[in-house]
Amino acid sequence: MSRTPDLPPPRAVIFDLDGTLVDTVGARIRAWMRVFEEEGIPAGERHVAELIGSDGKRLARAVATRAGRELSEEEAARVDRRSGAIYSEINTDPRPLPGASDLLRELDRRGVRWAIATSSLRDQVGASVAALRLGVAPRIVDGSGVSRAKPAPDLLLAAAEQLGMPPRECWYVGDATPDMAAAAAAGMPAVGVTAGSAVDAEALRGSGASIVLATLDEVRELLPPG
Repeated sequence: MSRTPDLPPPRAVIFDLDGTLVDTVGARIRAWMRVFEEEGIPAGERHVAELIGSDGKRLARAVATRAGRELSEEEAARVDRRSGAIYSEINTDPRPLPGASDLLRELDRRGVRWAIATSSLRDQVGASVAALRLGVAPRIVDGSGVSRAKPAPDLLLAAAEQLGMPPRECWYVGDATPDMAAAAAAGMPAVGVTAGSAVDAEALRGSGASIVLATLDEVRELLPPG
């Protein structure tokens, strides 16, 4: 675990979903690998894992380009939709990652506003959000609500605006390199968590993480006394 005294206390916290609050990155990777096989596009699992968390059309294009094939906007959107459909088929029993429920409850107890900002489309997040067993539906900004998903900062900025907080006073908690890049671009402190990640702490730090922790329990411990 790496701590830094420069991380300001948050007035709000924005979370990624897959791999951060719920243990679903493996299902995401399997869905992408299946759709690339269907499309006849050679894909390396490690390369796909490194791109998890980014805009689906961007991911599709990146993998196809490496394989020597260029996808049009329409083709990339179709591949993205198909990956989402496969993911919904296999993501039948998602589990919260350790510490997720305790952290969200603690934020509620303290009156700290929080939201979810995910590149996934709205129809792909239902099972994962349900797995958190929240008493009230959370605020969610998904990929359909912005023109550019992660690693662009648009999702995070939209979430901060909905929470009524300046970006610099929000933490963004995520597990993927596009999460950290988006937070850096948004001017938010980026908190990387490796428990459900497909990449290591070094990759998260290299993408802009202000701090990298092992679990969401450590995020909770990092909150100032209150």
